[in-house]
Amino acid sequence: MEAHEKGFFSEENSVEVVTGRNANAENPRLRQVMDVITRKLHEAVKELEPTQEEWFEAIMFLTRTGQICNEWRQEYILFSDILGVSMLVDAINNRKPSGASESTVLGPFHVDGAPMMEMGANICLDQKGEDMYIEGRILDTKGKPIEGAVIDVWQANDEGFYDVQQKGLQPDFNLRGMFTTGADGRYWFRAVKPKFYPIPNDGPVGQLLRALGRHPYRPAHLHYIIKADGFETLTTHIFDPDDPYINSDAVFGVKESLLAKFDKTNDPARAQTYGFEGEFWDVKHDFVLAEKR
Repeated sequence: MEAHEKGFFSEENSVEVVTGRNANAENPRLRQVMDVITRKLHEAVKELEPTQEEWFEAIMFLTRTGQICNEWRQEYILFSDILGVSMLVDAINNRKPSGASESTVLGPFHVDGAPMMEMGANICLDQKGEDMYIEGRILDTKGKPIEGAVIDVWQANDEGFYDVQQKGLQPDFNLRGMFTTGADGRYWFRAVKPKFYPIPNDGPVGQLLRALGRHPYRPAHLHYIIKADGFETLTTHIFDPDDPYINSDAVFGVKESLLAKFDKTNDPARAQTYGFEGEFWDVKHDFVLAEKR
């Protein structure tokens, strides 16, 4: 018996026996990962003491989760999302210096190739929904404006659907656009007020949510990816603080610093300037980029 072969398995020494067999792993990071996962999983099993039937049901849940995955649906990512693991991995990989804007998850509906637009353009192509005007600045951590920052923005419509979910109903690249800041770092564009929407809940993850007494909804938000030379890329959202699901996002994506102010505005002169008819939503939010480390 080689030194790493720890002998016979027992309930008491299960972790040592299993992890000991990994001593010859060629990749030290893989060994570290499997050692930690094995230790935590064995700890959970010893604490929970599942029956054979319960463990088989867990295996079947994972089986069904894999079976529903395809080229456009990743149920395991959804599982990671509802456990808060996706947001935890994002937080660990996007630690920011003091004052920099926080990140959140990318989400599954980003599309490459959104059109570059003139500042102030309306990204709503079908004129459906409540008008909204969004503005703010892109700054560094010292409060200086960033020139040449490229802002990629996208959102769901007033019914909670992205264009890629309603091919033929929404125009391609509806509610998507890219903008570049000038010397003042300011950005502004027109859109429509987004609505909350459910994550896919017709599969195993949705069944688990229902069993846990949880809803599948994400609160209304706008997505941003902001890039600028010399700065870390920021992937984030801004949220409507008055949304009914703002405190219970199904994927834990809401952070307090990302709550924007959504004001219902009745200003005929401004409305005419923006090409709106009547009242509109006014949203202001600045973003602070961290310098590349």
